[in-house]
Amino acid sequence: MHLGNNNYSIAEIIAMLERKELEINRDYQRGSRLWPSGARSYFIETILEKFPFPKIYFYEVYDRIKGELRRELVDGQQRVFTIQDFRKDVFAVSGESKYKGLKFSDLDEEQTADFMSYTVSVDVIRNATRAEILQMFRRMNAYTLPLNAAEKRHSTFQGNFKWFVNDISMELSEFFSKFGVFTDRQVIRMADAELISEIILSMENGIVSTTPADLNLLYKTYDDIVLSLDQDYHKQIVEAVREITRFRSLENSYLMKPYALHTLIVAMIHLKHRLPALEKQLVLRYSDQLGIVGPRTEDRLVALAQAHEAKESEGPYSEYYWGCQAGTNRAGRRLARLKGVLDALGNPIDTVLDENLADLLP
Repeated sequence: MHLGNNNYSIAEIIAMLERKELEINRDYQRGSRLWPSGARSYFIETILEKFPFPKIYFYEVYDRIKGELRRELVDGQQRVFTIQDFRKDVFAVSGESKYKGLKFSDLDEEQTADFMSYTVSVDVIRNATRAEILQMFRRMNAYTLPLNAAEKRHSTFQGNFKWFVNDISMELSEFFSKFGVFTDRQVIRMADAELISEIILSMENGIVSTTPADLNLLYKTYDDIVLSLDQDYHKQIVEAVREITRFRSLENSYLMKPYALHTLIVAMIHLKHRLPALEKQLVLRYSDQLGIVGPRTEDRLVALAQAHEAKESEGPYSEYYWGCQAGTNRAGRRLARLKGVLDALGNPIDTVLDENLADLLP
Protein backbone atom coordinates (compact mmCIF):
# COMPACT_ATOMS: atom_id res chain seq x y z
CA MET A 1 0.00 0.00 0.00
CA HIS A 2 1.23 3.47 -0.89
CA LEU A 3 -0.17 6.76 0.43
CA GLY A 4 0.52 10.04 -1.34
CA ASN A 5 -0.67 13.58 -0.74
CA ASN A 6 -2.25 15.59 -3.54
CA ASN A 7 -4.03 18.93 -3.74
CA TYR A 8 -7.05 19.40 -5.99
CA SER A 9 -9.18 22.48 -6.51
CA ILE A 10 -12.93 22.22 -6.02
CA ALA A 11 -13.27 22.80 -9.77
CA GLU A 12 -11.07 19.76 -10.47
CA ILE A 13 -13.02 17.53 -8.08
CA ILE A 14 -16.36 18.58 -9.59
CA ALA A 15 -14.99 17.93 -13.07
CA MET A 16 -13.81 14.45 -12.03
CA LEU A 17 -17.30 13.64 -10.76
CA GLU A 18 -19.01 14.98 -13.86
CA ARG A 19 -16.70 12.99 -16.14
CA LYS A 20 -17.21 9.96 -13.88
CA GLU A 21 -13.48 9.82 -13.25
CA LEU A 22 -14.24 9.80 -9.52
CA GLU A 23 -16.75 7.38 -8.02
CA ILE A 24 -18.34 7.47 -4.58
CA ASN A 25 -17.62 4.27 -2.68
CA ARG A 26 -20.32 4.12 0.00
CA ASP A 27 -18.87 0.99 1.60
CA TYR A 28 -16.36 3.07 3.57
CA GLN A 29 -18.76 5.81 4.69
CA ARG A 30 -20.54 6.09 8.04
CA GLY A 31 -23.97 6.31 6.48
CA SER A 32 -25.92 7.84 3.67
CA ARG A 33 -27.84 10.37 5.78
CA LEU A 34 -27.24 13.85 4.44
CA TRP A 35 -25.97 16.56 6.72
CA PRO A 36 -28.75 18.86 7.96
CA SER A 37 -28.97 22.39 6.59
CA GLY A 38 -26.96 23.92 9.45
CA ALA A 39 -24.03 21.57 8.91
CA ARG A 40 -24.06 22.04 5.13
CA SER A 41 -24.21 25.82 5.45
CA TYR A 42 -21.40 25.90 8.03
CA PHE A 43 -19.20 23.77 5.79
CA ILE A 44 -19.74 26.02 2.74
CA GLU A 45 -19.09 29.09 4.89
CA THR A 46 -15.80 27.45 5.96
CA ILE A 47 -14.77 27.31 2.30
CA LEU A 48 -15.96 30.84 1.52
CA GLU A 49 -14.02 32.16 4.52
CA LYS A 50 -10.97 30.22 3.24
CA PHE A 51 -10.55 28.12 6.38
CA PRO A 52 -9.17 24.60 5.92
CA PHE A 53 -11.18 21.45 6.49
CA PRO A 54 -9.91 17.90 7.14
CA LYS A 55 -8.42 16.01 4.19
CA ILE A 56 -10.42 13.55 2.14
CA TYR A 57 -9.24 10.20 0.80
CA PHE A 58 -9.17 8.78 -2.71
CA TYR A 59 -8.37 5.20 -3.65
CA GLU A 60 -6.71 4.67 -7.01
CA VAL A 61 -6.38 1.30 -8.72
CA TYR A 62 -5.56 0.32 -12.28
CA ASP A 63 -8.42 -1.51 -13.97
CA ARG A 64 -6.64 -4.07 -16.19
CA ILE A 65 -9.81 -5.01 -18.05
CA LYS A 66 -10.65 -1.44 -19.08
CA GLY A 67 -7.02 -0.41 -19.27
CA GLU A 68 -7.60 2.72 -17.23
CA LEU A 69 -7.12 4.13 -13.77
CA ARG A 70 -10.15 3.94 -11.49
CA ARG A 71 -10.48 6.52 -8.72
CA GLU A 72 -12.85 6.18 -5.75
CA LEU A 73 -13.75 8.55 -2.93
CA VAL A 74 -13.45 6.48 0.23
CA ASP A 75 -13.70 9.20 2.89
CA GLY A 76 -15.29 12.66 2.60
CA GLN A 77 -18.61 11.76 1.03
CA GLN A 78 -20.74 14.35 2.86
CA ARG A 79 -18.27 17.13 2.15
CA VAL A 80 -18.19 16.35 -1.56
CA PHE A 81 -21.99 15.98 -1.77
CA THR A 82 -22.40 19.33 -0.02
CA ILE A 83 -20.00 21.04 -2.45
CA GLN A 84 -21.88 19.51 -5.38
CA ASP A 85 -25.28 20.62 -4.08
CA PHE A 86 -24.11 24.16 -3.36
CA ARG A 87 -22.60 24.36 -6.85
CA LYS A 88 -26.02 23.35 -8.26
CA ASP A 89 -27.89 25.96 -6.16
CA VAL A 90 -29.67 23.25 -4.17
CA PHE A 91 -29.40 25.33 -0.97
CA ALA A 92 -28.31 28.74 0.28
CA VAL A 93 -26.01 29.66 3.15
CA SER A 94 -27.95 30.14 6.39
CA GLY A 95 -26.85 31.39 9.82
CA GLU A 96 -25.79 34.94 10.60
CA SER A 97 -22.68 35.27 8.42
CA LYS A 98 -22.16 37.83 5.66
CA TYR A 99 -23.01 35.06 3.17
CA LYS A 100 -26.49 34.48 4.62
CA GLY A 101 -29.06 33.77 1.91
CA LEU A 102 -26.54 33.38 -0.89
CA LYS A 103 -26.62 30.48 -3.31
CA PHE A 104 -23.68 29.70 -5.56
CA SER A 105 -25.20 31.71 -8.40
CA ASP A 106 -25.44 34.74 -6.08
CA LEU A 107 -21.69 34.89 -5.44
CA ASP A 108 -19.83 37.70 -7.14
CA GLU A 109 -17.06 37.02 -9.63
CA GLU A 110 -14.27 37.08 -7.06
CA GLN A 111 -16.15 34.88 -4.58
CA THR A 112 -16.96 32.39 -7.33
CA ALA A 113 -13.31 32.20 -8.40
CA ASP A 114 -12.16 31.75 -4.79
CA PHE A 115 -14.71 28.98 -4.20
CA MET A 116 -13.87 27.02 -7.34
CA SER A 117 -10.11 27.40 -6.81
CA TYR A 118 -10.24 26.45 -3.10
CA THR A 119 -7.58 23.81 -2.51
CA VAL A 120 -8.70 20.49 -1.04
CA SER A 121 -6.06 18.31 0.59
CA VAL A 122 -6.44 14.71 -0.63
CA ASP A 123 -4.54 11.64 0.46
CA VAL A 124 -4.47 9.13 -2.38
CA ILE A 125 -4.26 5.44 -1.49
CA ARG A 126 -2.65 3.27 -4.14
CA ASN A 127 -1.89 -0.45 -4.47
CA ALA A 128 -4.06 -1.42 -1.48
CA THR A 129 -6.65 -4.08 -0.77
CA ARG A 130 -9.97 -3.29 0.87
CA ALA A 131 -8.72 -4.96 4.07
CA GLU A 132 -5.67 -2.72 4.10
CA ILE A 133 -7.81 0.41 3.68
CA LEU A 134 -10.04 -0.61 6.59
CA GLN A 135 -6.98 -1.37 8.71
CA MET A 136 -5.53 2.05 7.84
CA PHE A 137 -8.64 3.89 9.09
CA ARG A 138 -8.80 1.65 12.16
CA ARG A 139 -5.21 2.50 13.07
CA MET A 140 -5.76 6.22 12.44
CA ASN A 141 -8.76 6.23 14.77
CA ALA A 142 -6.84 4.29 17.43
CA TYR A 143 -4.58 7.30 18.03
CA THR A 144 -7.40 9.83 18.24
CA LEU A 145 -8.12 11.26 21.69
CA PRO A 146 -11.26 9.77 23.27
CA LEU A 147 -14.20 12.12 22.81
CA ASN A 148 -15.46 13.96 25.87
CA ALA A 149 -19.19 14.30 26.55
CA ALA A 150 -19.59 17.56 24.61
CA GLU A 151 -17.68 16.20 21.60
CA LYS A 152 -19.79 13.05 21.60
CA ARG A 153 -22.96 15.14 21.51
CA HIS A 154 -21.66 17.20 18.60
CA SER A 155 -20.68 14.10 16.67
CA THR A 156 -23.89 12.20 17.45
CA PHE A 157 -26.44 14.95 16.83
CA GLN A 158 -26.38 16.82 13.54
CA GLY A 159 -29.69 18.65 13.76
CA ASN A 160 -30.86 22.17 14.47
CA PHE A 161 -29.90 22.43 18.12
CA LYS A 162 -26.26 21.57 17.55
CA TRP A 163 -25.92 24.32 14.95
CA PHE A 164 -27.89 26.76 17.09
CA VAL A 165 -25.36 26.23 19.89
CA ASN A 166 -22.52 26.45 17.39
CA ASP A 167 -23.73 29.85 16.14
CA ILE A 168 -23.77 31.28 19.67
CA SER A 169 -20.33 29.79 20.38
CA MET A 170 -18.92 31.50 17.30
CA GLU A 171 -20.44 34.85 18.25
CA LEU A 172 -19.03 34.68 21.78
CA SER A 173 -15.60 33.27 20.89
CA GLU A 174 -13.79 36.58 21.29
CA PHE A 175 -15.36 37.15 24.71
CA PHE A 176 -14.43 33.66 25.90
CA SER A 177 -10.83 34.29 24.93
CA LYS A 178 -10.46 37.89 26.10
CA PHE A 179 -12.10 37.34 29.48
CA GLY A 180 -10.18 34.11 30.13
CA VAL A 181 -13.20 31.80 30.26
CA PHE A 182 -11.64 29.06 28.14
CA THR A 183 -8.24 28.21 26.75
CA ASP A 184 -7.94 27.57 23.02
CA ARG A 185 -7.64 23.87 23.78
CA GLN A 186 -10.87 23.90 25.78
CA VAL A 187 -12.71 25.64 22.93
CA ILE A 188 -11.41 23.05 20.46
CA ARG A 189 -12.79 20.36 22.74
CA MET A 190 -16.26 22.00 22.89
CA ALA A 191 -16.18 23.41 26.43
CA ASP A 192 -17.90 26.56 25.15
CA ALA A 193 -20.71 24.50 23.60
CA GLU A 194 -21.17 22.68 26.91
CA LEU A 195 -21.50 25.97 28.79
CA ILE A 196 -24.06 27.34 26.33
CA SER A 197 -26.07 24.11 26.53
CA GLU A 198 -26.07 24.34 30.34
CA ILE A 199 -27.29 27.95 30.16
CA ILE A 200 -30.15 27.01 27.83
CA LEU A 201 -31.10 24.10 30.08
CA SER A 202 -31.29 26.49 33.04
CA MET A 203 -33.34 28.97 31.01
CA GLU A 204 -35.82 26.19 30.29
CA ASN A 205 -35.81 24.27 33.59
CA GLY A 206 -34.55 26.67 36.24
CA ILE A 207 -32.25 25.58 39.05
CA VAL A 208 -31.69 21.87 38.52
CA SER A 209 -28.85 19.42 38.79
CA THR A 210 -27.59 18.35 35.41
CA THR A 211 -25.75 15.35 34.04
CA PRO A 212 -24.40 14.53 30.56
CA ALA A 213 -27.61 12.53 30.05
CA ASP A 214 -29.70 15.68 30.63
CA LEU A 215 -27.72 17.59 28.00
CA ASN A 216 -27.95 14.65 25.59
CA LEU A 217 -31.73 14.73 26.02
CA LEU A 218 -31.76 18.48 25.26
CA TYR A 219 -29.89 17.85 22.00
CA LYS A 220 -32.10 14.89 21.15
CA THR A 221 -35.33 16.78 21.86
CA TYR A 222 -34.45 19.63 19.51
CA ASP A 223 -32.37 17.65 17.02
CA ASP A 224 -34.90 17.62 14.19
CA ILE A 225 -37.12 20.58 15.08
CA VAL A 226 -36.44 24.29 15.36
CA LEU A 227 -36.16 25.44 18.96
CA SER A 228 -39.31 27.50 19.46
CA LEU A 229 -37.45 30.29 21.23
CA ASP A 230 -34.13 29.92 19.43
CA GLN A 231 -33.86 33.53 18.30
CA ASP A 232 -34.96 34.82 21.71
CA TYR A 233 -32.48 32.58 23.50
CA HIS A 234 -29.68 33.60 21.15
CA LYS A 235 -30.41 37.29 21.65
CA GLN A 236 -30.80 37.01 25.42
CA ILE A 237 -27.53 35.12 25.94
CA VAL A 238 -25.55 37.49 23.71
CA GLU A 239 -27.11 40.56 25.35
CA ALA A 240 -26.15 39.29 28.82
CA VAL A 241 -22.58 38.70 27.70
CA ARG A 242 -22.35 42.17 26.18
CA GLU A 243 -23.46 43.60 29.52
CA ILE A 244 -20.77 41.57 31.27
CA THR A 245 -18.08 42.95 28.96
CA ARG A 246 -18.67 46.33 30.60
CA PHE A 247 -17.10 44.90 33.76
CA ARG A 248 -13.46 45.01 32.72
CA SER A 249 -12.35 44.11 36.24
CA LEU A 250 -13.87 40.65 35.76
CA GLU A 251 -11.42 39.70 33.01
CA ASN A 252 -9.56 36.53 34.07
CA SER A 253 -11.24 36.64 37.49
CA TYR A 254 -12.76 33.69 39.32
CA LEU A 255 -16.19 34.85 38.19
CA MET A 256 -15.13 33.85 34.68
CA LYS A 257 -14.83 30.21 35.64
CA PRO A 258 -17.45 28.50 33.44
CA TYR A 259 -19.77 27.42 36.27
CA ALA A 260 -19.66 30.91 37.85
CA LEU A 261 -20.19 32.60 34.49
CA HIS A 262 -23.14 30.27 33.89
CA THR A 263 -24.77 31.62 37.04
CA LEU A 264 -24.03 35.25 36.16
CA ILE A 265 -25.49 34.94 32.64
CA VAL A 266 -28.64 33.13 33.82
CA ALA A 267 -29.14 35.73 36.57
CA MET A 268 -28.83 38.64 34.16
CA ILE A 269 -31.20 37.05 31.67
CA HIS A 270 -33.74 36.40 34.41
CA LEU A 271 -33.63 39.98 35.70
CA LYS A 272 -34.40 41.31 32.26
CA HIS A 273 -36.79 38.67 30.91
CA ARG A 274 -38.30 36.90 33.95
CA LEU A 275 -37.63 33.26 33.03
CA PRO A 276 -40.82 31.26 33.82
CA ALA A 277 -38.97 28.32 35.37
CA LEU A 278 -37.09 30.56 37.81
CA GLU A 279 -40.25 32.56 38.59
CA LYS A 280 -41.79 29.31 39.86
CA GLN A 281 -38.79 28.61 42.10
CA LEU A 282 -37.86 32.03 43.49
CA VAL A 283 -39.36 35.25 44.76
CA LEU A 284 -36.99 38.15 44.21
CA ARG A 285 -36.96 41.61 45.74
CA TYR A 286 -36.66 43.27 42.36
CA SER A 287 -35.05 46.68 42.24
CA ASP A 288 -36.83 49.62 40.67
CA GLN A 289 -34.35 49.49 37.80
CA LEU A 290 -35.02 45.94 36.71
CA GLY A 291 -32.18 44.51 34.66
CA ILE A 292 -30.18 47.76 34.78
CA VAL A 293 -26.72 47.49 36.28
CA GLY A 294 -26.03 50.04 39.00
CA PRO A 295 -22.78 51.95 39.56
CA ARG A 296 -21.52 49.66 42.35
CA THR A 297 -22.43 46.40 40.65
CA GLU A 298 -18.95 45.77 39.29
CA ASP A 299 -17.39 46.23 42.74
CA ARG A 300 -19.83 43.76 44.29
CA LEU A 301 -19.19 41.18 41.56
CA VAL A 302 -15.44 41.59 41.96
CA ALA A 303 -15.88 40.99 45.70
CA LEU A 304 -17.58 37.67 44.93
CA ALA A 305 -14.73 36.65 42.64
CA GLN A 306 -12.13 37.62 45.23
CA ALA A 307 -13.93 35.70 47.99
CA HIS A 308 -13.96 32.65 45.74
CA GLU A 309 -10.25 33.02 44.97
CA ALA A 310 -9.40 33.54 48.65
CA LYS A 311 -11.54 30.53 49.66
CA GLU A 312 -13.54 32.53 52.19
CA SER A 313 -15.47 29.80 53.98
CA GLU A 314 -16.59 32.33 56.60
CA GLY A 315 -17.99 35.81 56.29
CA PRO A 316 -20.57 37.46 54.01
CA TYR A 317 -19.60 35.45 50.94
CA SER A 318 -19.25 32.02 52.57
CA GLU A 319 -22.46 30.67 51.02
CA TYR A 320 -21.38 31.79 47.55
CA TYR A 321 -17.97 30.18 48.05
CA TRP A 322 -19.68 26.96 49.15
CA GLY A 323 -21.57 27.05 45.86
CA CYS A 324 -18.28 27.18 43.95
CA GLN A 325 -16.88 23.96 45.40
CA ALA A 326 -17.06 20.40 44.06
CA GLY A 327 -20.25 19.40 42.29
CA THR A 328 -20.81 22.84 40.79
CA ASN A 329 -23.52 21.50 38.47
CA ARG A 330 -25.70 20.35 41.39
CA ALA A 331 -28.86 22.29 42.23
CA GLY A 332 -27.81 23.30 45.73
CA ARG A 333 -24.49 24.74 44.59
CA ARG A 334 -26.19 26.61 41.79
CA LEU A 335 -28.76 28.12 44.14
CA ALA A 336 -26.03 29.29 46.51
CA ARG A 337 -24.15 30.97 43.65
CA LEU A 338 -27.34 32.48 42.26
CA LYS A 339 -28.19 34.02 45.63
CA GLY A 340 -24.78 35.69 45.79
CA VAL A 341 -24.90 36.95 42.21
CA LEU A 342 -28.47 38.30 42.45
CA ASP A 343 -27.57 40.13 45.63
CA ALA A 344 -24.56 41.68 43.88
CA LEU A 345 -26.87 42.72 41.03
CA GLY A 346 -29.15 44.48 43.52
CA ASN A 347 -32.02 41.98 43.31
CA PRO A 348 -31.77 39.63 46.32
CA ILE A 349 -33.86 36.48 46.72
CA ASP A 350 -36.65 36.90 49.27
CA THR A 351 -37.99 33.36 49.19
CA VAL A 352 -37.14 30.00 47.65
CA LEU A 353 -40.55 28.57 46.78
CA ASP A 354 -39.25 25.04 46.23
CA GLU A 355 -38.66 23.67 49.74
CA ASN A 356 -36.68 20.71 48.44
CA LEU A 357 -34.36 23.14 46.67
CA ALA A 358 -33.99 25.35 49.76
CA ASP A 359 -33.05 22.31 51.83
CA LEU A 360 -29.98 21.80 49.64
CA LEU A 361 -28.30 24.95 50.95
CA PRO A 362 -25.67 24.59 53.70
